[in-house]
Amino acid sequence: MTAHHRIRTAFLATSITALATLGACSKSAATDATPPLSSPMTLGTQVDDTVITSSVKSVLVADDLVKSLDLQVETRKGVVQLSGFVDSQAQIDQAVALTRAVAGVTDIENGITLKGPSSTVGTAIDDTAVTGRVKSALLDDPGIKSFDISVLTHQGEVQLTGFVNSQAQIDQASQLASAAEGARSVKNELMIKQ
Repeated sequence: MTAHHRIRTAFLATSITALATLGACSKSAATDATPPLSSPMTLGTQVDDTVITSSVKSVLVADDLVKSLDLQVETRKGVVQLSGFVDSQAQIDQAVALTRAVAGVTDIENGITLKGPSSTVGTAIDDTAVTGRVKSALLDDPGIKSFDISVLTHQGEVQLTGFVNSQAQIDQASQLASAAEGARSVKNELMIKQ
């Protein structure tokens, strides 16, 4: 087994363990201050979604074209949300095709964006700082469940993905991201939990 395969295997094992732990430890929707718009998810559905997410990440990490470490994967009731930044349309197409082939996937929301021209080390550092500012603003807002929101930034473009309880939370998250210093634009791919 090559070092590359050992790293992939270790990453997969760690991801599955972490996701299973998070799924089992997450609080039920009935304890949230914001009433859910849909029926609460059962533990079985949460585990199924965790398995789907892990499976998608596994097939993406195993594919040399996709390079899945640049992608985020979120799943809610079988709907997989892909987000992140890649170098080519071929990578986007391959990621969607691989995801569609995973058992349990009922639909795909593709929020993957092309990177565009290469960025400098300074831009990458700036993007990390913008991501941190957006995450801090989301954490500080009591009306948003920020742990359900993924934030990525590339060349000042902030990408928000995940599942929230209401349109008001989507709008508030977008406003907070837009107000973050260094955010040039916001691509809001947040979805309301079904």
